[in-house]
Amino acid sequence: MYDGDPEIMITIKILVVDDHPMMRDALKMSLASEKDMKVIGEGSNGREVLKLLESLSPDVILMDLMMPEMNGVEAITQIFKSNPQARILVLTSMEDEEHVMAAIQAGALGYFPKTAPRQYLLEAIRKVADGAPYMPAGITKKLFDGLRNTKTVPQGDPQITITARQREIMMLMAEGKTDEEIASILHLQESTVRSHMHQIGQRLGTENRSQIVAYVHNHLKS
Repeated sequence: MYDGDPEIMITIKILVVDDHPMMRDALKMSLASEKDMKVIGEGSNGREVLKLLESLSPDVILMDLMMPEMNGVEAITQIFKSNPQARILVLTSMEDEEHVMAAIQAGALGYFPKTAPRQYLLEAIRKVADGAPYMPAGITKKLFDGLRNTKTVPQGDPQITITARQREIMMLMAEGKTDEEIASILHLQESTVRSHMHQIGQRLGTENRSQIVAYVHNHLKS
């Protein structure tokens, strides 16, 4: 990250968010030797990062997904809602298409597996700091696989697209299932179900659960 002069390097300010103290310490130690990076804060859950952002202005937020109180996807949604320019790099052990889609839809600019080598993490941070999306090849393939399963649901013009998973959730909602029951049936975190519901509401332009259920009965059920 530069300011135009190749001899002057600007420090990338980083906020680390992970519920495991050892992981946060490992990240801070790993980044400490990089001259163009500086960790300016750390948090253990989504609620903490929202509070920290009231006083800190990081260039990149390194965000885990599986955290207590408020998970990563919920936090990303809240951050992106208040600041669409926020640059969030998901750093997680969750590599399935479901979590990738949820994080990207919520507003993450990059997605990085914790198992990948350090040098690729440094590359990811620098790219996201410059406003460029970052995703390893393996994660990209999973994302494309998910997009291939996307269904188009007509509702006037323009058309609305929902994923196959979101359609499943909508159908279960229409059957009267609670968030907890839907999560159990689909083997998801309850917070992931709520994140999908938020995305569904945005795509359909609905304001509450009842309107989503009405949409299902009017457009998806025979």
